[in-house]
Amino acid sequence: MLKGGPISKSQVFQNVLSCLGIKLMTHMPKGSDSRRVTARSKGKVERPFRTVKEAHETLYHFHQPETEAEANQWLHKYLVNYNDQPHRSEPHSRMEDWLENIPKDGLRVMCNWERFCTFAREPQRRKVGAASFWMNNSSKKCLGDARVSVEGVAYEVDPDLAGETVILWWGLFDNELYVERDEQRYGPYYPVDGPIPLHRYRKFKKSRTQERADRITVLAKQLDLPRSALTGNTDLQFVNDDFLPSTLVINPFRDPDPYQEFTYPTALMAKRAIADYLGQPLAKLDLKQREFISTLVEETLTKKVIMERVRQYFHFPERGGANAD
Repeated sequence: MLKGGPISKSQVFQNVLSCLGIKLMTHMPKGSDSRRVTARSKGKVERPFRTVKEAHETLYHFHQPETEAEANQWLHKYLVNYNDQPHRSEPHSRMEDWLENIPKDGLRVMCNWERFCTFAREPQRRKVGAASFWMNNSSKKCLGDARVSVEGVAYEVDPDLAGETVILWWGLFDNELYVERDEQRYGPYYPVDGPIPLHRYRKFKKSRTQERADRITVLAKQLDLPRSALTGNTDLQFVNDDFLPSTLVINPFRDPDPYQEFTYPTALMAKRAIADYLGQPLAKLDLKQREFISTLVEETLTKKVIMERVRQYFHFPERGGANAD
């Protein structure tokens, strides 16, 4: 449960929880119920993160991991030792307490990081820069560009969107940009102009906290700790196999696909995509070909499967491959 603060009211946060199948519950405001004391936050979620930050990250002053895999290895070693410690209120370890309280229907697999980034997107309404053209008797030249700026980074979209008001699907962890207009989605688009270079403005005076952190960094470099104390086991499994019961159920992650990246929303949209791929209206195809397409979209709406089947049926080479003779 969370407080009714800005995080719980964030549209991006609510969208991520909805895609992951998590129900958001907020605390009642203080004093909203005169007959009882309303619930309050106790920091149970933040406490383990603070413990890891204060007990594990400080070891980086002695040695810094050279790669991301090595950093994960050190963190894995620390978490295994942390979970093997006694529970603060039960007569067993933290790991044993976790195994005893696993739901009967098992655990659900988490989606990968790339898929999680697509959930953390927030719509923003912007107007695309207008493109102007200069013409003479023999040529036509574009003087403007269909660009939109997001946090100082410019993205160049399709010329058809120039001067139009569109909806930007900008993710918190994305480097690409998606654009939507009239329920039609465009993209992805990548940056064409970087942000303002660093070290261009004057250097601000450090605060007392920053100066104290610099002194701690210099002191930490003077201390010594064997690198073997952090390396430990090279196994990157989350927990040891000996702790996992043989009856543990692992459920796969069900992708809601909120932006229709893998499936078409309707059979009509799938047929329109097939017509664009073939470069001609479906009405110009013969009866047998139209029956094949109708059967295909009734069977599945997965984009990858539909395009592969259409490519094989019409004997089209894959895009990006060698041209046919």
